[in-house]
Amino acid sequence: MNAPFGKFGRDEGPSRRDVVVVGAALVGGSLLVGCSPADLMSAGSKVEVGAFGPFIRFDPDGAVTVLSKHIEFGQGNHAGLAAIVAEELDADWTRVKVVHAPANAKLYGNGALGAQLTGGSSAISNSWDQLRKAGAGAREMFVQAASSKWSVAPSEVTVKDSVVSHPGGKSATFGELLADAAKITPPADPKLKDPKTFTLIGTDRVRRKDSQAKSDGTARYTQDVRLPDMLVAVVAHPPRFGAKVKSFDATEAKKVAGVVDVFEIPTGVAVTAATTYAARMGREALKVEWDEGAVETRSSATIAQQWRDIADGKGPSDLKWEAFDSKGDAAAASAGKDAFETTYDFPYLAHATMEPMNCVAVVDGNHCKLIHGSQGQTLDQLAAAKIVGTLPGSVEIETLFAGGSFGRRANFQSDYVAECVHVAKKVGGGRPVKLVWTREDDMRAGYYRPLTHHAVRVTLDKDGYPATWRHRIVTQSIMKGSPMPSKGPDQTAIEGTAGSPYLKATPVVDAQLALPEAGVPVLWWRSVGATHTAFVMEHTIDQLARKAGKDPVEYRRALYAKAGAQRHLAALNLAVEKAGPTAAAGFTRGVAVHESFGSVVAQVAEVKLVDGAPRVGRVVTAIDCGVAVSPDQVAAQMEGGTCYGLSGVLYGEVTLTDGTVDQSNFDTYRVLRMNEAPTVETYVVPSGNAPSGVGEPGTPVIGPAVANALLALSGTATTRLPFVRSTS
Repeated sequence: MNAPFGKFGRDEGPSRRDVVVVGAALVGGSLLVGCSPADLMSAGSKVEVGAFGPFIRFDPDGAVTVLSKHIEFGQGNHAGLAAIVAEELDADWTRVKVVHAPANAKLYGNGALGAQLTGGSSAISNSWDQLRKAGAGAREMFVQAASSKWSVAPSEVTVKDSVVSHPGGKSATFGELLADAAKITPPADPKLKDPKTFTLIGTDRVRRKDSQAKSDGTARYTQDVRLPDMLVAVVAHPPRFGAKVKSFDATEAKKVAGVVDVFEIPTGVAVTAATTYAARMGREALKVEWDEGAVETRSSATIAQQWRDIADGKGPSDLKWEAFDSKGDAAAASAGKDAFETTYDFPYLAHATMEPMNCVAVVDGNHCKLIHGSQGQTLDQLAAAKIVGTLPGSVEIETLFAGGSFGRRANFQSDYVAECVHVAKKVGGGRPVKLVWTREDDMRAGYYRPLTHHAVRVTLDKDGYPATWRHRIVTQSIMKGSPMPSKGPDQTAIEGTAGSPYLKATPVVDAQLALPEAGVPVLWWRSVGATHTAFVMEHTIDQLARKAGKDPVEYRRALYAKAGAQRHLAALNLAVEKAGPTAAAGFTRGVAVHESFGSVVAQVAEVKLVDGAPRVGRVVTAIDCGVAVSPDQVAAQMEGGTCYGLSGVLYGEVTLTDGTVDQSNFDTYRVLRMNEAPTVETYVVPSGNAPSGVGEPGTPVIGPAVANALLALSGTATTRLPFVRSTS
């Protein structure tokens, strides 16, 4: 997912909305002035920092605990984050564990996003320098403690596997030196290791720390939370987006055994009960009349046609086009003969996480505690503080594991979290409330990857390469109404097209974006804009290569040379080399290359048709992600990202009929099955650069790679997704 907050600069302060005026502006009648955004968002926090800083704690026996500011929801970032600390600390890797840090934007803010938030494939990259310094600083503290205790020079003291030693024969464990080391002031600028001396980072020793707990069932998720006297709540949501409660009759609902209360909240009607089953049965018995005076009534097919009309110049006169890439004579991009022209349509997509949305909240007066898989702690604190009337930092959050997110658990409204807080506030008295969304709630309540349309027109020069490129993108804005909206065109809509090496290699470019409105709630979806821009750019390039009579791989190489895209070229060359000279018998190959979140991924996909539908057998992936802290986890993310992306392009589609979502569960929203998953081979391009994104860059490349294989197989381009339209 992309950044919901821009990083606050010197001249860029938060709006009153950002800091929740009702809670953060006044403290005991005193105005908060001269504070940074992080100070304001953390106002009221009682999080304490230990002797070794906010990221490292030591048990009395010297075992190391790394506090992760990033949630673990399946992507495996905890292993890499712990390894960064352990490498610089020279800790015994077998005695290092990871826990979620408390919520505090000042201490644990994501440097890339401006809030405590996991997203943008930035967990490792934005923590790289920070955690290296934390580990190196703690190491120096132990070295100084040993130096003073043994009366030797610090330069003579070494550390390995949590043991501090001196050539004279003296040694001590972290545990034995802990009390003395804790008295030393952490160094402001500790000396970092030369990466050439790393013994842990970049090795296969860096494996997940949570595998055992997730295998034996001891890992704690929101649904596992059991608190004394806890109520379970479900909410009746409107069938169409934008509807409000007009009236409701709870007579029959309250007759259901176990139902405690029924009441209205801003997003619907809540039913609280002793058990999940009772709450659901109470909701089924509930009668609600909805005010649909301002609802979205269009079908998705109608919206898609309107987007196409806009791209054709038939849109509303007040709809503005924004240029996001322009060079040369823009008029020339719409002129010229023998042009290649095509359009692409992309549907709404659900996140379809394996664990639907849920949250536990305790509200007692103006005190609030949240227990759930929080992807955006700062967002959740702001939303909860506004509801209960307290300071953002006073909202305590216990972050648990979560069963997937793909962007869904972090949105500006903190929708399901806010629902839970509203219910808990109504219940009051500090009684815990667990809000549970069913799969149907999760599928039909939003949020979705935006429905998007692209129109492309390209003319070729005498050598068969792009001479002019006209590009139009029509989609909903994800960032509209956010606390920190984009300056200029919405980057979540154009990333992957803007800055593309293909546009850099084209002399004349006219690329513009239109953002019409719809009542369907939209949000980032794993890899955000790249989910559609990668497909458009890479599938278009293959078609242009065919038009020019050139090999698609050689065509890309020539364009990368023109654009100076050396990382793209290196990734492509590695993927092609590892794929070998020929595909498996019966399969046809397609290639695609794309940069997102600072990383470049190239894939060679082997595809065949089975009963008229694509079946992907082998996918060879090359990624340039800078330093690969955990090669094993990089491979796992390429595998997971590829399968998630393949699921979306093969089957993913949310449709609306007269404003009502048609899909409700996995029987109507088809996802990739285990027997359909391809074999994914991953190769890392050697690099000394700082780490870049891994969690999302594997997702957008597989779609165009498959489309390009089908193009090679049949000569027919894919202009609309998904590949397979089926509800079975």
